[in-house]
Amino acid sequence: MDSEPVALERALASFDALWSPRIVTRVNDYDVRVAKVEGEHLWHAHDDTDEFFLVIEGELHISLREPAGERTVRLPRGAAFTVPRGTEHKPYAPVPTAILLFEPTGTPSVGDRHEEVPDHVDATTGHELGS
Repeated sequence: MDSEPVALERALASFDALWSPRIVTRVNDYDVRVAKVEGEHLWHAHDDTDEFFLVIEGELHISLREPAGERTVRLPRGAAFTVPRGTEHKPYAPVPTAILLFEPTGTPSVGDRHEEVPDHVDATTGHELGS
């Protein structure tokens, strides 16, 4: 990783793929990733880690399957939310949206348990910025 500041707007302008995170920097054993998202992702869960979302632009909805039932949280621009480890969730962006994710290095974007991965979803552990 570069030891220079990263402009998130510039990082996001460097790629077009949806649901395909780019690693902008690392903090200890964590990736700081940005992604462009629109439409539905898929139901999945991360068994061993929480997943942090920050909406940079647009709006993100995250459906959650919790012991008390299913619910959806709505994250407008500037909102942050953490999905607890082991919680099945399904992100959805009703409009073109940019998000920042904070996850342990190597965490796949489709989690450890997931529905069938559709062709348009890049099941990735994050691409280096610029790749």
